Amino acid sequence: MATAGYAGKDGFDRDLGPKPLWLLAELTYACPLQCPYCSNPVDFARVKTELTTEEWRRVLTEARAMGATQLGFSGGEPLVRRDLETLIAHARALGYYTNLITSGLGMDAARVQAFREAGLDHIQLSFQSSEKAQNDFIAGCDAFEHKLAMARAVKQSGYPMVLCFVIHRDNIDRIEDMLRLAVDLQADYVELATTQYYGWALHNRDRLLPTRTQLEGAEAIAHDYQARYQGRMKIYYVVPDYYETRPKACMNGWGAVFLTIAPDGTALPCHAARELPGIQFPSVREHDIAWIWNESPAFNRFRGFDWMKEPCRTCPERFKDFGGCRCQAYLLTGDAENADPVCDLSPHHDRVLAAIEQAAKSSPAGSEAPLAFRNTRSSRAIRAARPE
Repeated sequence: MATAGYAGKDGFDRDLGPKPLWLLAELTYACPLQCPYCSNPVDFARVKTELTTEEWRRVLTEARAMGATQLGFSGGEPLVRRDLETLIAHARALGYYTNLITSGLGMDAARVQAFREAGLDHIQLSFQSSEKAQNDFIAGCDAFEHKLAMARAVKQSGYPMVLCFVIHRDNIDRIEDMLRLAVDLQADYVELATTQYYGWALHNRDRLLPTRTQLEGAEAIAHDYQARYQGRMKIYYVVPDYYETRPKACMNGWGAVFLTIAPDGTALPCHAARELPGIQFPSVREHDIAWIWNESPAFNRFRGFDWMKEPCRTCPERFKDFGGCRCQAYLLTGDAENADPVCDLSPHHDRVLAAIEQAAKSSPAGSEAPLAFRNTRSSRAIRAARPE
């Protein structure tokens, strides 16, 4: 299949071609946390081998040569990798802007300083809640106090303070407490990232999807803080797709700017794409990044617009949203070519409405409703008796 870029009759310029500007390096699926909304594949335990240090160095070098500028180190928990400082230093030498996306477990003040010396630009620290008992319940370990200490260490080291709270039904009513905590920690950026339903989150959707009333209340509080702290703290409030009427421009289009490398070397147009059946995603152990990005059938599968069915094929909004999310279309309809059901123009929009209705009927937090936690040691259904 020919390489695709923007312009032509299908919207792509085959001479210019897209570039993998944003590289997500998922260094490992290992993680000390057990979050029931984890975006890692539900069957992550099947991944038995990880790329070596030298393999990652080659990947970073090849992607940089292709135009990649933004690099995120993620997981699992990337701090599990003892070669993380080496990879950061290599990325700095190549000219990347680097971001570490972490829970903070596996880090101390000395390691924060080591990251700074290696050339890391940015640390994003996640919290499960603003309150210790709930945070540690969701995390599956005693993590809250350590996270607080790491947030302060990051700030003291001169990094911008970037906090991420993953929001769902069990903690959304604490959103003001989360923002107060962010103020106390002198955060520069706060992401209130409402859970998106892939991986473990999809498995637990009926227990995690907030009600419309909860979302409206949380959004009002977030907007109030955005106004009050304008110019001092940047607050991003991310609404879950299910409550939108138009789909997001997922990754700015399939194979357009975003490249994920999974721990085993599988190359993906987004972190959830390996759930799609019938697509053989290439490995960096078998192909270089240039071939993967430009020539592989997987990365060309949903580029442009010729693959689209109606109503997307003739919809004027296809130039903005590219038909929405292919993974979401598959997970909700069984066909990745269908219009993203989030869109109220999609003939499958009723699937989203049914999911919202089903979640609203499910047992509330603190009752007998179970959560499935992500770690192998606790991946069975666990009674979700949330601490008050």
